[in-house]
Amino acid sequence: MSGDAHLLVAADYVVFAVVLLLSAAVGFYYAWRSRKQGTSRDFLTGGRKLNALAVSMSLTASYMSSVTVLSNPAEVYRYGAIFGYLSISYVIAVVYTSEVFLPVFYRLAINSTYEYLELRFSRATRLLGMLIFFFNALLYTGLVIYAPALALNQVTGMNLWGGIISTATVCTLYCALVSKTFITYDTHTIGIMFAGYMSVIIKSVILKGGISTILSDAQEGGRINFVDFDINPLRRHTFWTLVIGGTFGWSAVYGTYQPQVQRYNSCKSIKHARLALFINVLGLVCTLTSSVISGLCLYSFYKNCDPWKAGQVSSPDQLLPYLVMDILADHQGLPGLFFAAVYSASLSTVSTSINAMAAVTTEDLIKPRIKLSEKKLLLISKGLSVFFGIVCVAMAGLASLMGHMMQAVSIIGGVTGGPLLGLFSLGVLCPFVNSKGGLCGLVTGLAAAVSVSIIGMISPSPPEMTRPLFLSTEGCNFTTGSSFNWTTPLPTEPSLFTTTPGQNTDDIHAVQWHSPSYLYFGVIGGLTSVIILSLITCTWEWICDLIFLLFHKDFLYLRWTQDLC
Repeated sequence: MSGDAHLLVAADYVVFAVVLLLSAAVGFYYAWRSRKQGTSRDFLTGGRKLNALAVSMSLTASYMSSVTVLSNPAEVYRYGAIFGYLSISYVIAVVYTSEVFLPVFYRLAINSTYEYLELRFSRATRLLGMLIFFFNALLYTGLVIYAPALALNQVTGMNLWGGIISTATVCTLYCALVSKTFITYDTHTIGIMFAGYMSVIIKSVILKGGISTILSDAQEGGRINFVDFDINPLRRHTFWTLVIGGTFGWSAVYGTYQPQVQRYNSCKSIKHARLALFINVLGLVCTLTSSVISGLCLYSFYKNCDPWKAGQVSSPDQLLPYLVMDILADHQGLPGLFFAAVYSASLSTVSTSINAMAAVTTEDLIKPRIKLSEKKLLLISKGLSVFFGIVCVAMAGLASLMGHMMQAVSIIGGVTGGPLLGLFSLGVLCPFVNSKGGLCGLVTGLAAAVSVSIIGMISPSPPEMTRPLFLSTEGCNFTTGSSFNWTTPLPTEPSLFTTTPGQNTDDIHAVQWHSPSYLYFGVIGGLTSVIILSLITCTWEWICDLIFLLFHKDFLYLRWTQDLC
């Protein structure tokens, strides 16, 4: 690579604009056709008239965000193709969701997942679960808005805040329409995102003379590292951390996270809802496979000159856009297609999150307290979409402090999702758990997950545990004659979640014990929630038994005969 700058040309901007405008036209067309739907339930769940295929693509698109497109290849580039083991966790999580959560949520016909917490436990548990969801959704949505703005800012010079505000504005307009609009938009988004991925992969394969060269380079560079079954929980990526941690994380997403539950609850029947979940697995696996191959393409091109270490990009999340401008700049329009794919992924995910926050606010805060007509509730839901769109712009500013986006998303999801997964699971599977145990379990599980994540930020795992793979700058040969100077070292972005490049070896043993893999943060929160919930419930039962024993001499006999029956 020469280091000469490549900028988007007019054809790229045309393709970028046309792709997004066509997608918008489809959305507005369906919004116009659905303009007469007049209830908040229609707005939030599409009237429960949608088929499995449309919902499955929406499930995939709503979590296949700009963070996925930009960060996952960079993760493979730095830590290897072992990241692909997450596909196993997708399958386990969807099977668990379809058998445990789906029958309950669908038959209850609830708009908000957290309605179940009040039905099963208490009002206080529902409100706490709702607050945890808002914390998760706002931070995650901020990251998703920030990601495409960061990419476009780096390669086009577009103002960062201009990109952030424009993304949030378009998403808010979609959410002010109807749920069906962006479910239909999601089906088109999938095609756009895969087109962007494939443009990079196909061109890389052509330039390298075949996929075998890319795989050979990856093998020599240690990127084909699937044989790693170390059970040490302090290791960043092993078979066990990816499968166990990934299963907890994705079970929380599909079993408790409002946007996903809201999606499959919009199906016309429970059979369609279950089918949508399983078709969605294919989409997730295809997405992950594309990410892994793109990451290996990155390494094949930059094995001798890492742009991040050489100061050509300020963050690993900008590596894939950098490759796009490096290999596709001579094909006018293709860079524009890739950035349209990144932007489309962001629009889909942000629209989903904003709509879900509007749904939770309407169902959990407004409906139980104020009697309003369906028309007024519909207007309130749309107004809330506008409000949350504005709030998410502010959260995008906070996202700039979170470092590597994929890891930040995983930590946020694990800290909030793990305790909720434990609570929902015991609530559905164990009839004996009570409301006191539910609230205490959720609080302690959240406290445990937050504590571990804070400790991980203060004393991050040493390189001996994270094991980043070797990256070289020996082959760099940059020039400085271009108008857009890539050779000026850019400041490394501040990070709350990334590992420390080097630590005193005397300190390593002092921090290893409290620095588990970031994928285990949700596991710790979930297991803590389950254990405390069970203990509080059993302890309460024992106290009640003791009280009754003191006043009723035949209590133990009666209790024993009832249990026997």
